[in-house]
Amino acid sequence: MDDFKLVVISNRHLFSTKEAFMAHLDRLAAARPDLFILREKDLKPGAYAALAKDVLETCEKYHVICALHGFVDVARDLKAEAFHAPMPVLEKMTEEDKKSFRILGASAHSLQQGLQAQSAGCTYITASHIYDTDCKKGLPGRGIAFLKSVCGGVSLPVYALGGIDASKIEEVKRAGAAGACMMSGAMTCPDPLKYMETLRYFSEK
Repeated sequence: MDDFKLVVISNRHLFSTKEAFMAHLDRLAAARPDLFILREKDLKPGAYAALAKDVLETCEKYHVICALHGFVDVARDLKAEAFHAPMPVLEKMTEEDKKSFRILGASAHSLQQGLQAQSAGCTYITASHIYDTDCKKGLPGRGIAFLKSVCGGVSLPVYALGGIDASKIEEVKRAGAAGACMMSGAMTCPDPLKYMETLRYFSEK
């Protein structure tokens, strides 16, 4: 599959301070992922907006697309070009909301949700979680068969999410995924440039 996308999802809880998080983000953005999603869903809207403003500036510096997550009003106020919606948020978005973003993604945990996102006008979906991951302790991954069913059932790009590292890239590509999402690995890697180069190597094989 050509133009396989590498998506990084944030987790500021893996850092002791905001400054440490932003310093790591700067190095990650310099390594040029195809998309960065600022998740941080536990924040209140005001705190999220303050963080998002700084993150958008960092991503813009390196020409990396940043999708804000969850807070539609914040994303519109900050004129973000991309937005990622959990399904309950997507269901409440107005047509005006949706048209505010050039890129609109949604989280799908079933083929039905993937089709729902497609009908809502999304430009991509994340399908999760594929492999076992510490982020979902105790919940087994839905597996490659699940990913294949979603990729085969929708016509928009599907980005695989959950427990994915460089060793899994080829498998999710074969399943039909148009990209892969990384969170913990990307947030904790000591050398973001080397980390992204390794992922890119396997994504281009």
